[in-house]
Amino acid sequence: MNKIEVVGCVLAGGLSRRMGVEKTLIPLGGEPLLQHVMSRLDRQVGTTILNANGDATRFRSIFQTIVPDSIVGSVGPLAGILAGLEWTRDNVPHASWVMTVACDSPFIPRDLTDRLGRAIEAEGADMACAASGGRTHPVFGMWPVRLADDLRNAVLKEDVRKVDVWTSRYNVAKVDYPDVPYDPFFNANTPDDLVKAQKILLDHHP
Repeated sequence: MNKIEVVGCVLAGGLSRRMGVEKTLIPLGGEPLLQHVMSRLDRQVGTTILNANGDATRFRSIFQTIVPDSIVGSVGPLAGILAGLEWTRDNVPHASWVMTVACDSPFIPRDLTDRLGRAIEAEGADMACAASGGRTHPVFGMWPVRLADDLRNAVLKEDVRKVDVWTSRYNVAKVDYPDVPYDPFFNANTPDDLVKAQKILLDHHP
């Protein structure tokens, strides 16, 4: 799968309640947390966008294209995935896939898009998601643009709110990553998590 066919979408539509501030802009190793995520994803895809709500100017130094949820209400990650799919369909006609990652996971694998894409092709799957430490991480997934309308209907007409509920109706390839010496899908949700992230950065230079 050529990376030109893939749009990377960083999901930042949620609120940072546990941090008390905009967690994605908190410095980690001298750069905002969000910059770490963006830099890793940007090299794996043809185009990178940010899914975020509210005042977009706070992210302009990192992202050129900021796409808000297209569905109003507390829909969760599915709203961000849908926003990415619909934006890609309308703006990048040569792209067939959207790769989503969480905004607070600064150590995402540098081969994530490649491995998920190869798993889809090898298994003839509809989509793919990452896993580590015996857990599936549905937010770290590669989604076909062709299912944008299906997802919109699932959210609006079927009241689907969980990613794995929606994906259960499709053939999903799962790509497993080791979680030692650290979990590449570690997410910084609290101040203590940021301390752990700093230690990972210093000890392992991921």
